[in-house]
Amino acid sequence: MTASTLRRALVLDLDGVLLDTRPVMRQAWRAVRERHGIDVPFEMYEQHLGRPFDDIMELLGLTEADRLHETYAQASERGCELARPFDGMEEVLHTFAAADWLLGVVTSKPLDRAAPLLARLGCPFAAVRTPGGLERGKPAPDPLMLALIDLATDPAAAMFVGDMAVDRECARRAGVPYVHAAWGYGDPGSPPPAIAHTPQDLLGLLEPDQPSAPFVEGSLL
Repeated sequence: MTASTLRRALVLDLDGVLLDTRPVMRQAWRAVRERHGIDVPFEMYEQHLGRPFDDIMELLGLTEADRLHETYAQASERGCELARPFDGMEEVLHTFAAADWLLGVVTSKPLDRAAPLLARLGCPFAAVRTPGGLERGKPAPDPLMLALIDLATDPAAAMFVGDMAVDRECARRAGVPYVHAAWGYGDPGSPPPAIAHTPQDLLGLLEPDQPSAPFVEGSLL
């Protein structure tokens, strides 16, 4: 089966792409700071969004990541109602589904917190990859490649939409074309990738003659 006969797949990050979860994360990090006496502002935590929580703790020089994560997760669950889908995102996802695209999610948010948020979108995600198992988290290509396996497609027939540098790096290393969500939390970086300024801009990917980037040999490093 060639890339031209495979079903196209749109894979997206969750935080900052599908839903605005910054209010939830800010409240959860405040709970961590207050309970554990940590003097690290949310802005420093936010710089590393997209990575697994333990990796962020290591980058911030914080120990006892399990205890911190427990507090963070409990506060996130209490504040999950603060999250909102970005304007137009639900309609865009349903348009892709109606056009027979496969939809997937690759996020560093644990499944027990990601699932209730994704359920709000009312969309049939055929693959949801979250931290767990032996695979590495973003920016490694592992979760994105595993999502493509779940979707039974390959990098040349997929697009990955993210908003952080780790998303772009993950896509590059997986050989998957990347689109930067300008409505999210991070900068596109340099050289600028393909940029969608609003969720509705993603509909341009539906063009049947949209070129697919070839698989990059050695991109799984």
